[in-house]
Amino acid sequence: MSNYIEVIAIVEGRTEQIFIERILAPYIGHKKIGMRATQVSKPGQKGGDVRFSRVRRDLENHLKQRADTYVTTFIDYYGTKEWPGLDLVPPNALPAQIAGTINEATREQVVSLFPGRQAERRFIPFVAVHEFEALLFSDAGILAGQLGIDESKVATVISACGSPEEINNNPRTAPSKRLDAWSPNGKFLKTTMGITIAQEIGIDKIRNACPLFDAWLTRFEEIQRGFQ
Repeated sequence: MSNYIEVIAIVEGRTEQIFIERILAPYIGHKKIGMRATQVSKPGQKGGDVRFSRVRRDLENHLKQRADTYVTTFIDYYGTKEWPGLDLVPPNALPAQIAGTINEATREQVVSLFPGRQAERRFIPFVAVHEFEALLFSDAGILAGQLGIDESKVATVISACGSPEEINNNPRTAPSKRLDAWSPNGKFLKTTMGITIAQEIGIDKIRNACPLFDAWLTRFEEIQRGFQ
């Protein structure tokens, strides 16, 4: 029996898809974990309006496939308006509380919606707290260097918040908004500059700085080793 596992990641947008295909998939591929990314189906729509009602279709389609594949999500917490568990997150919750609440509510709903698809074993939800851009704060020097700003600006934010995943979920202080403010034209180029920065930082550094992201990958590593 092969100990190679296959994972289908349903992602929010093009940047997350590129991140998985170019950076994450090669990294975990060496660990006998194959991951491919597919964007949330958006019939007739464009933009980042990610809702569970739309992701549900993708989840159902992929859970219908071979029972030896695993399905995951890569969805931003920041800006998501309709998703299981959102209304259960307490005010001023810590990142681990946010992720735990939403991931568990999502898992329970998917298991309930798709009986007979072994979702309790095969579905591993992941919500990025607070958003993908937080991962780019995993190395202050690299991020500052790519943006052409003083490293102390980035280091101060990380120090004040505690870690990249703790950077505020706020219209003015979310990771993406901070990156916009530091960018020459007031708009951070997530799909190009973001991927370049993530590639230079590397997955190991991101895992060290972002425990929720690390825990997500650790789960697949455990599955691959047979600890289900």
